[in-house]
Amino acid sequence: MLSLEIAADVGSGSRERHPNSILYSILSGRNSGYLDGKPDRSRRHNCHCEGTRTVGLKDPKVTYQVASSLMVQTFCFIQGLPSFCQLPSEDQALLLRHCWVHLFVLGLAQQRIALEVTEAPDSSILRQILLGPGLTEQDHHRPTLAEVHRLRTVMNHLWTLGLGPKEYAYLKGALLFNPAVPGLRASTVIRGLQKEAQGALREVVHLLHPGDASRFSRVLLAASSVQSVSHQLVSQLLLKPVLHDTFYIY
Repeated sequence: MLSLEIAADVGSGSRERHPNSILYSILSGRNSGYLDGKPDRSRRHNCHCEGTRTVGLKDPKVTYQVASSLMVQTFCFIQGLPSFCQLPSEDQALLLRHCWVHLFVLGLAQQRIALEVTEAPDSSILRQILLGPGLTEQDHHRPTLAEVHRLRTVMNHLWTLGLGPKEYAYLKGALLFNPAVPGLRASTVIRGLQKEAQGALREVVHLLHPGDASRFSRVLLAASSVQSVSHQLVSQLLLKPVLHDTFYIY
């Protein structure tokens, strides 16, 4: 069994003194018109330059702390699944690398975390002058309004559904156990785990909303939209101190 109901509450009381090495290496690997969490209706974003305006967090210190805590809770949720821990270690790493952003975004939505951003000046030329030619491709990426808008759209979609803890738990399981991830050794087992999670989700949805025949399909559609959020946005906007080792997840 997936034991997702138990795992749904795991993490808020768990704390690690140092980042898990597998998770840390995974994290380190390789739309528009929203500021301060509200739509800016005074602008019509009809040109590409509007969507590519770079942004930063309005209150980075607080948001980084919240995101760090949520990352720990997400990893504790995964570690609390016996079916995941029994998979080959190589498959565990592949699933984590592919799915951690999706589960993290579900956690943002579940905790109803509002992201307040502000426009950031384009300092790429100055950075190149100060830091020299050693900049990596990842260093050049700056979160944009379009990406933040996409993330907020996904979260608003989930909020509109009003998902409960059990629905979120089984939805996380359905996204985690993805047999389509390339290179899996136990893809048949993982496919079975995904079907089990989806079946449990269907039962919970029908139990909680017996008169809403289309809800299950809408929940799955919302889950698919989570996959449109980029790894770079989450890592650079919300988890940059963790990636740059300025503090530990604890």
